[in-house]
Amino acid sequence: MTTLQIIILAIVQGITEFLPISSSGHLVLVPYFFDWADQGLAFDVAVHFGSLIAVLVYFRHDIASLLSGGGQVLLGRIKTPESRMALAIALGTVPAALAGLMFASWIEQNLRDPAVIVYTLAGYGILMGVADRYGRRERNLAGVGYKDAFIIGCAQALALVPGTSRSGITITAARFLGFERQDAARFSFLLSAPVIFLAAGYKFIELIASATPVAWGQLGVGALVACLVAYISIDFFMRVVTRIGLLPFAIYRLILAAVILYVLV
Repeated sequence: MTTLQIIILAIVQGITEFLPISSSGHLVLVPYFFDWADQGLAFDVAVHFGSLIAVLVYFRHDIASLLSGGGQVLLGRIKTPESRMALAIALGTVPAALAGLMFASWIEQNLRDPAVIVYTLAGYGILMGVADRYGRRERNLAGVGYKDAFIIGCAQALALVPGTSRSGITITAARFLGFERQDAARFSFLLSAPVIFLAAGYKFIELIASATPVAWGQLGVGALVACLVAYISIDFFMRVVTRIGLLPFAIYRLILAAVILYVLV
């Protein structure tokens, strides 16, 4: 890849990872429309890792609380607010982690296709609009239970399919469960951190073990650019979702799906 391609793809990732419009879908579509070779999953994981750093920095107080809660769990104190939230995040991580181990390779080989993205963008876009319009807004982050975490975690597993959007599907699930928009977004972003970390770590081990040369410099530049852009994107989304809601993003998904369908046909 050229430096320009790396920067463009990293910017796209940073903008779209935490907007509910599917970063993986955009990372497939951009090379398709520019007639670039697919950058591969290794680069995708690198820029996702950059996005993870942005989450850790932006939600550093929540992350510190989760780490404290994890320590309390190890000491047998499982009824504190911090420990309950740490357990909820851990439980919510399980479905996506298992799905990734079982299906990630097959999805990479078979579903990284614009035709698939048309359906996922449009279908989950409609679902997001319905959830935001009709979902109750009566619960906050402190009220997340283990059942809620598992349901949202199962939704997160669906995000392995390009075009779904990890943040989009988990926020949609949380809104259907009655959570306030901002709290749904916060839990979604916190829940994404372990999965992104596990995916990046697993791929990193694969790259180390592989005999194929790895362009570490390209991956590093991509991760850095994605981190900086993702931080700005998170701050933007947290402000917008509280005031406006998810409808603009649902509409964007439908428009983008229509454009892709038009190009393909």
